[in-house]
Amino acid sequence: MTTIEVLGTCHHDCPDSCGWIASSTDGVLTSIKGNPAHPYSTGELCPKINKFVGRVNHEDRLLTPLIRTGPKGSGEYREASWHEALTRVVDEFTRVRDTFGGQAIMPWWSAGTQGLIQNAGTSNALFALLGACRQDGNVCGMASGFGMASVYGNRLGTDPLQAAHSDQIILWGTNTRLTNRHLWPTIEAAHRRGAKIVVVDPIRTITADKADQHIQPLPGTDVAMLLAMINVLITEDRIDHDYVAEHSTGFDELAAYVGEKSPEWAAPLCGVDATVIRDLARSLSATPATMLRALIGAEHHYSGPTIYRLLSMIPVLTGSHKVLGGGFARSVGSWAEVADVDSNAVSGLADVVAPGVERRVMYQPRLGDALTKLAEPVHALFIWNGNPLLTMPNSGAIRRGLERDDLFTVVSEQFMTDTARYGDVIFPAAMETEQLDVMPSWGHLWLGWNEPATEPLGQAVSNTELFRRLATAFGFDQPELHLSDTEQIERGVSDDVDLEELRSHGFVRVSSFPIDHLPYAHGGYRTASGKAEFVAESFGAAGMSRLPEWVPLEEGPGSPAVESTPLFLQTPKRATRFLNTSYSDLSAHADRESVPHIELDPVDAAERDLAPGDRARIFNARGSLTLPVALSDRLRPGVVSVPWGFVDSAYGDDVGSINDLTNAADTEFGHGSSYGDTLVQVEKLI
Repeated sequence: MTTIEVLGTCHHDCPDSCGWIASSTDGVLTSIKGNPAHPYSTGELCPKINKFVGRVNHEDRLLTPLIRTGPKGSGEYREASWHEALTRVVDEFTRVRDTFGGQAIMPWWSAGTQGLIQNAGTSNALFALLGACRQDGNVCGMASGFGMASVYGNRLGTDPLQAAHSDQIILWGTNTRLTNRHLWPTIEAAHRRGAKIVVVDPIRTITADKADQHIQPLPGTDVAMLLAMINVLITEDRIDHDYVAEHSTGFDELAAYVGEKSPEWAAPLCGVDATVIRDLARSLSATPATMLRALIGAEHHYSGPTIYRLLSMIPVLTGSHKVLGGGFARSVGSWAEVADVDSNAVSGLADVVAPGVERRVMYQPRLGDALTKLAEPVHALFIWNGNPLLTMPNSGAIRRGLERDDLFTVVSEQFMTDTARYGDVIFPAAMETEQLDVMPSWGHLWLGWNEPATEPLGQAVSNTELFRRLATAFGFDQPELHLSDTEQIERGVSDDVDLEELRSHGFVRVSSFPIDHLPYAHGGYRTASGKAEFVAESFGAAGMSRLPEWVPLEEGPGSPAVESTPLFLQTPKRATRFLNTSYSDLSAHADRESVPHIELDPVDAAERDLAPGDRARIFNARGSLTLPVALSDRLRPGVVSVPWGFVDSAYGDDVGSINDLTNAADTEFGHGSSYGDTLVQVEKLI
């Protein structure tokens, strides 16, 4: 009997990127436990990863290539050899390219693994050689990053662990206790020391339960509230004049714009009392060590990037960037890109193997439109690292697209997900404990190493191996498409990182952010002017607003849609045992979560004669679901909540999930997703 123990890092779409120790005996994974030496996760794993061994060894796992035999969506397949499955994909993709052109081939992927090489590997180079579409945009992260970069010139923010030194922590649209659990002990410690915790969220989350103050704006109206807060800072002369004068541009124009955006103007728009807005703004200047913390929750609106633009401006106005415990802490993943990793090192090989190839751009969050609305349709789709039928907005359109007889779909998956059921060919995907990778984190400042504890089970392969096999099958012999995993890591990790130290310790701190570093204490912004920019001159040239403007919502207060669909829909992550939709199809996780309900404030329920347990229809022009009703004191009137992340069948007898109803419109800029701007109606079933 041979037992080994290796160091690894969680791959999931989560800011915590926890360190683990994985053990196997005779090639079978036997345990995963937290790495107590990891500086951020300190040996604790979440309820999902605590059961990861069961996921890896689950009897329902896909372990051979499959070819569809029944109708699309039926889940009827037969096993196939890798040779047969690859040949089928090559034949169909070649047919599509020869008939319609390479632009009719579309790759789609998400963050099923966030690893440096396993997220996408050499896929971009492969699809460039086919002349296929190029994916851009992202349902999470890009819009908020663009908003921040419009002010700072980059996406580099404050280390969230500096909250240990904060006297006030404002958690804006982030449910830290559920979705960023390893940061919460730092916030709790600051709270015990006397720091005030404020949560701004349309829902009273489990994080809001622990806050000193919960402010509950209407969804998507944050811009109005933030403009009013800046109005107070400027009109009441609560800014750091020296810092603003030395390290910013455009202040006078911003001041003139917000001059009429008072708390009294904002209050009816965002549903927050003017006194509450004014007091929160005053607290920003009265408490220099105020940390603004926002991850991705608030960006899912048309105005999402502008929300982050305004949040980025506040520490410049107050000068809190000079203070340990101050500043704006968003994602910190970009710090690794400064000197330690280059996430484009492998994807950029597309320019080496296929220089000058023009490729049609497709935006990840709008997959439904890509499959149903194009004048020149997509005829071949390749999906990996995601379950878009459940995770993307307006998923009813995605389902209609996947049902098309003239669309050939390939899916790489670990289980027979709702999306995989529509694949014509399915490739079996490896698990994290079966593949090599380096894991940058977007929640903390340590790179993680992931050493495989076993070989992949059955015939499953890593994403990097999948794309090597596809390159061989297509006859592409360029060496860039056949790089080993180690070679890809060596390309993506800079010489400043000691790979042997990373491998032996399981983690190293990024070199560009020393402990207690204050990145903007003395300016150092990476804009063209070298200063924080309140007015984005480049936006004007691109036809966008130079100033962070309030734009009324197309699905929101005052819009025509309110007449027929008067309720704001929120689709929060609620399940502690799911990661997005991963694990929701496994009984050990799903059976311990309550089934989805339509959660209503008692006022809205009474208007519709609804009581707990009644069945009701929640609907809009995009879709409809029938679910049981639950009353909730966590919402405000006008807001309805249905949790996200469950498999299709958990949402009742109707075909579809809550994302059938959500809005897939683009964000103001940054190519994110406006699924938070969704209006619905709820009616009782008789």
